[in-house]
This record gives sequence, structure tokens and C-alpha cells, in this order.
Amino acid sequence: HWVCSEGPMSKIPDREEADYRACMLGLRDYVNKNGFKNVVLGLSGGIDSAICAALAVDALGEERLRAVMMPYRYTSKDSLKDAEDCARALGCRYDIVPIFEPVEGFLHALTQMFEGTKEGITEENLQSRARGTILMAISNKFGSMVVTTGNKSEMSVGYATLYGDMNGGFNPIKDLYKMQVYALSRWRNSHVPPGALGPSGEVIPKNIIDKAPSAELRENQTDQDSLPPYPVLDDILECLVENEMGVDDIVARGHDRATVTRIEHLLYIAEYKRRQAAPGVKITKKNFGRDRRYPITNRFRDRS
Repeated sequence: HWVCSEGPMSKIPDREEADYRACMLGLRDYVNKNGFKNVVLGLSGGIDSAICAALAVDALGEERLRAVMMPYRYTSKDSLKDAEDCARALGCRYDIVPIFEPVEGFLHALTQMFEGTKEGITEENLQSRARGTILMAISNKFGSMVVTTGNKSEMSVGYATLYGDMNGGFNPIKDLYKMQVYALSRWRNSHVPPGALGPSGEVIPKNIIDKAPSAELRENQTDQDSLPPYPVLDDILECLVENEMGVDDIVARGHDRATVTRIEHLLYIAEYKRRQAAPGVKITKKNFGRDRRYPITNRFRDRS
């Protein structure tokens, strides 16, 4: 006979745990169900690659991740140490492949064509593309899938290099804004999610979380040279993307009008990059490519 009684109730995970477990599960399923034995990623000493490394170890195990540091003249000693410390904490394989020779080779080959021009973003992007080529070579040689590590804040405004740091087969943090990446990194350092294969304790060094984010493509570069502070940027982007708010409404929240207008412009003109980005886990209510779909060629602008 049937008996109605109160059964056990599962605890609803908090936001950080739910998001982290979703990213971990998405990466695990994509890699395993598509038949990849291992994964490889570029470990730069920054927070995005660090949390992706943690997700990879949690999803697949330390023996299935190869982390590669690819230093150039602008790579700081702190970044070298932070990347090594992160790999050691996670227990994964760690290789160092300097990119000085390939970058200088490209620059030498282009010397005549570039004569009389100023050094700038082109030369910076060569560094990123050299790293992307190395990761793809490792992928081809060993059959490992490249995990790409760009967050939603960067992809929203096009702060990424096509055929460089965008190279890869899957991006577990594709739908996480930068401030969410920080929150999940802090959460992971004090929690081990159910089903995770990685170690407990501080797997993302505190210095990685605390230091100013930088692409390290030129001397003394920080992300804030090109973008507003991430708390400001993420709030504006969430208003534009998730909430579809107009410029006037976003300005009414206390944001500078010129900044909002600039971010809106960057969001629209970066559509072509997002179309070529690796797939990833859906976390927010409006992820790119599925929920928010815009034509590559457009003139959508809020003129208010």
C-alpha cells in the first residue's frame, strides 16, 4: 500500500556552487562525449586561465590536463610564479614554451611590409596568435582538446584576439562575467563541489585573485587601460545584454553616459568575433549565440 510521508529534501546550492558545478559538468560532458582523452590550455598566471584549469581538473582529473605557460618579454615574474603555483596546487602537468622566437620570426618576416608604420595592436596580437598556434600544435600532436578561457565581459566588448586566445574547442566560462569569475574562484578555494576530482584547499593562488588583470601584451599593461573597471563594465553589460535596457535607463543608475555609449558600441561591433568563438556552458539568462542573436552587420544604436 502507498504511504504519504515527508521525504528527504535536497539542499538548493547557492549561486556560486550552482554556477561552478554547471561549468564543471558542461566541460566534462563535452570532452568525454566527444571522445577527447585529454585537454590542454594556456596558463598565463591570470584568473581566467586559472579557474579554467581548476574546472578542468575538477571535471576530468589532474592527469588529463596539460597546462602550458607561454612567456614573452612582457610576461612578469609574478605571472610565471602564479602559473606554476596554480599548476602545482592542482597537480596537473605544467610545461613552459617561450614564444620569443616565433613572435620575432613573424616580425622579421613582416619587416619590409610594415616599414614606416608604428608598432601597436598588430604586434600585440601576434603574441596571442603565436600562443594559439602552439596550443593547436599540441592539440594536433597529442589529440588533446584546447580549452579556451575568455570570459563574457571580454567577449561582450571584443577584448579578445581571433585565432589567438580565442582558439579552442570549448570554453567553460564563456557565459560568466569577470566579477562572476572572481566570485567562483574565491568560492572554489574554500569548497570542493560534489563530484569534483580536484584537490581541496587553495587551488587558485591568492595573488592571482588580488592582482590587477592584464593581457601582458605590452609594458605595464592592465585591462583598465582599455576598459572601465570590471564592476562598472559588468553592470553596464548586464543592463545591455540580460535586461535590454536603453542608454538613458543605464545612465540613471549612475553610470557615465559616454562610457555607456562606448560599451554599447563595442558590444555591437564585436558580433563577428562572437560568431567564431568556441561553444560553452549557458549560465546567464541571455547567453550569446542562443538567447541573444544579432546580425553581424548592423547599425543598432541607442541614439537617446
